[in-house]
Amino acid sequence: MIQVFVTGGTFDKDYNYITGELFFKNTHLPLMFDRGRCTLDIDIKTLMMVDSLEMTEADRTIIVHNCRRSASSQILITHGTDRMVETATHIAQAAITDKTIVLTGAMIPYAFGHSSDGFFNLGSALAFVQTLPPGVYIVMNGRYFDWHNVRKNTKTGNFELLEIR
Repeated sequence: MIQVFVTGGTFDKDYNYITGELFFKNTHLPLMFDRGRCTLDIDIKTLMMVDSLEMTEADRTIIVHNCRRSASSQILITHGTDRMVETATHIAQAAITDKTIVLTGAMIPYAFGHSSDGFFNLGSALAFVQTLPPGVYIVMNGRYFDWHNVRKNTKTGNFELLEIR
C-alpha cells in the first residue's frame, strides 16, 4: 500500500470567485486518483491544510511522526512548493531509512483545471515512490531529486539540481 499524506499547498487550493482569493476546503486527491483511473492500493490521510509559507516546525514534526509510524514503506506527501525542500530536509534528518518518501506539489491549483501541473506531478510521484530506493525525494516537473541536491528556481518556477553531476 502507498501511504499518501496531504499537507495542503497550492495543490489543494480552491478559488473564491467573489474575493479572488485562494483558500483550502478539502483535498482534491481522491478525485484525482479516480480521474486518473488509479488502481493502486492507496491510503489518503490529511495531516493539515496549510500553505507551506505558513508551515511551522510543529507541522513538520507532525509530518515526520506520521512518516515514522506509517506501516507503509512507500509514502507520498503533497506539499506546497515554497518550503518543500525544508520539509524534505526535516524528514531526512529524522533518519527514517527504511522507507521511500516522495514530496510533490503544484505551481497552479488542481481546481484551475487543465492549466494545473498537479495532475502530472501526482502521477510522476506515484511512479517514483514505487521505483526509487529508500530515501527522501522531491518530484516535480517529471523529475526526481535527492532531498539535499535540489532547489526551487523562483524565477522559472521549476525545480533544479543544486550542482551538476
